[in-house]
Amino acid sequence: MHVRTHLSLLALCGLFAAGALAQTPDKPLRVCSDPNNMPLSHRNGEGYENKIAEELASDLGRRLEYEYFPQRIGFVRNTLRKQNPNTREYACDLIIGVPAGYDMTLTTKPYMRSTYALVFPVANGMEKIERPEDLLALPPATLKKLRIGVFEQSPGADWLLRNRLLPQAVAYQKQSGDPNENPNTIIERALTGGEVDAAIVWGPIAAHLVRKHSGDPQWKAVPFARDPQIKFDYAIAMGVRYGEKEWQAQLNEWIASNRQRIEEILVSFGIPLVDENGALASGFATPAATHAGGSPRTEPLRLTSHRTAAPAP
Repeated sequence: MHVRTHLSLLALCGLFAAGALAQTPDKPLRVCSDPNNMPLSHRNGEGYENKIAEELASDLGRRLEYEYFPQRIGFVRNTLRKQNPNTREYACDLIIGVPAGYDMTLTTKPYMRSTYALVFPVANGMEKIERPEDLLALPPATLKKLRIGVFEQSPGADWLLRNRLLPQAVAYQKQSGDPNENPNTIIERALTGGEVDAAIVWGPIAAHLVRKHSGDPQWKAVPFARDPQIKFDYAIAMGVRYGEKEWQAQLNEWIASNRQRIEEILVSFGIPLVDENGALASGFATPAATHAGGSPRTEPLRLTSHRTAAPAP
């Protein structure tokens, strides 16, 4: 009788301890992050993932800390799964942005969905382009001269291949060995230096480039619509360690309760957001998430989680 009672108490204490891992208010919120990957994250806190992490930490009443590592091969191993050999404590407990269904982590419900975009300086005969398909309608002589930057094994490369433009592609590696390089810096340098006339990149990166280059020539980005053959839009979620289902549930609850706040952060960065049907809900030039006619959005976007491959840059 006493043995059973003792074992029951131990089991109960174990459950409390497991819950404390996710909810202890005096434990810092330790976020796994790339220190130089704008507009997503930066060591100075400028990225949209940083802003989301700040909101989450504030609501949980926890101090925000970061474990930095470049988002390359080995990122999860060197952050979320990294343990102190003496204390067995993990270096960090949360990745703010991973593809929904990412197989390296347990993922939350998605909190955003964005799409790829064509970004370009408004020059070289591209002044009237309002959607990617308009590129194909340019005069043959103009189109043939264009060089288009893409990352290897990305939807952009697939789109160029389908439209017989692969000979005009300038391909870049997804991951550079230089920790100071990221998709944003690679494409910005290529466009600024005239190495390419346009590039196909992940929507948040296109948004960042457009906002940085609003002078003369102005840079412009046009999003890709949902395509039955090429996947352009992806849902993004948060990632935690496998087995930490209470922490996952706590994050899911926070996301569900704060979708509008999260969306406001994303829109403030000019990120193109699409709904679960792939329809554009907020574009590059939109200063705030609005309905047609300019009235503020009152309902957050509906997103559906699907297990997918990670979006290339």
